Amino acid sequence: VQLQASGGGLVQPGSSLRLSCTASGGAVSRYSMAWFRQAPGQEREFVAAIFRGTTSYYKDSEKGRYTISKDNAKNTVYLQMNSLKPEDTAVYYCAASSRLILSSLRLKDAYGYWGQGTLVTVSS
Repeated sequence: VQLQASGGGLVQPGSSLRLSCTASGGAVSRYSMAWFRQAPGQEREFVAAIFRGTTSYYKDSEKGRYTISKDNAKNTVYLQMNSLKPEDTAVYYCAASSRLILSSLRLKDAYGYWGQGTLVTVSS
């Protein structure tokens, strides 16, 4: 499966942004899908995931601000981000796994497919 992330940009603190991850060559309904982010000089970290097409999980600190969802008809996964803060600034990557187990949900090495990343900059 190939993943194409989009929707990043420069926004002001407090704004909202929706990222999209469109898949080709495979159906998102058949994968566990996730979003990770990587800030400058930092490790890539887990943000949110839909496990086996059903249950959503989030980085604890982003619960309530971020929402992951998917549209099977459009073969797209979304990440809605609200009340954005400067510390949300990062490159956001979507990822997919066909064999994810729950205990590995937050581990980047558990995902075999990655999009190219989309930059989100939160600044006034």
